[in-house]
Amino acid sequence: MTRMTSFSDGTIVPALGQGTWMIGDDPRTRDAEQAALSRGIDLGLTLIDTAEIYGDGRSERLVGEVIKDRRDEVFLVSKIRPDNAGEMTMMLHCEKSLERLGVDRLDLFLLHWESRHPLEEIVAGFEELIDEGMIARWGVSNLDIRTMNRLDEVDGGERCATNQLLYNLGSRGIEFDLLPWQQERLMPVMAYSPLGRGDLLTHPALQAVADRHDATPAQIALAAVLRQEGIIAIPKASTVAHVEANAAALEIELDHEDLEALDRAFPPPSTAQPLDII
Repeated sequence: MTRMTSFSDGTIVPALGQGTWMIGDDPRTRDAEQAALSRGIDLGLTLIDTAEIYGDGRSERLVGEVIKDRRDEVFLVSKIRPDNAGEMTMMLHCEKSLERLGVDRLDLFLLHWESRHPLEEIVAGFEELIDEGMIARWGVSNLDIRTMNRLDEVDGGERCATNQLLYNLGSRGIEFDLLPWQQERLMPVMAYSPLGRGDLLTHPALQAVADRHDATPAQIALAAVLRQEGIIAIPKASTVAHVEANAAALEIELDHEDLEALDRAFPPPSTAQPLDII
């Protein structure tokens, strides 16, 4: 089963992709990580997210090796450090990412988090990269509702394709404001760390729902994120077994009883929350 999400320009991508944070750092696990990414592509998880900061470029290089002969199958996303997003440096760092990935264009290029450079300068830089054919579209990551409203007022800011955010059952703050704000604009949320952190997956309520579906708590956590409209979840998987388990979460349909149990255990926000960031 493949569930799809679309950007405002009509481009359709899988609602479940693959993240690569902390992948490529250890030579001993490199083969398994590459096999997992490749298997994910086979399973339709063809959106791959990476960043120049991940392993100081090692993640991008690993992704580049995996997609070397499969570039046309993949929707490729990378991110630029905020300090590198200035008028004089953005193109240089985009070129370095392209070189490490072994490609001539990114499908999506994101500002990794809020920058000291003015939004006007950043948007102009992204638009120049589009004009040069180096990226197809651009977006942001880890920007709160206040900053997104500012971006919306910048000339060209309405062309922002996505905002990549921390979103999981244990971090639901964006459901109060940012998620509906982006849904109104047909701007998908790219949900990073959708399986949560710490002891989220050991919560008894999650286990109880998992038992009803003959699934794992991780699969239920992923299904809970994916039930929202306009979500692209990008969990990391370091093994073939893990990526296959993630893909199987697409088959899970949570019912009213499941959602009520999850809401009791992980209450949705009733007021605005500070943006949660890793």
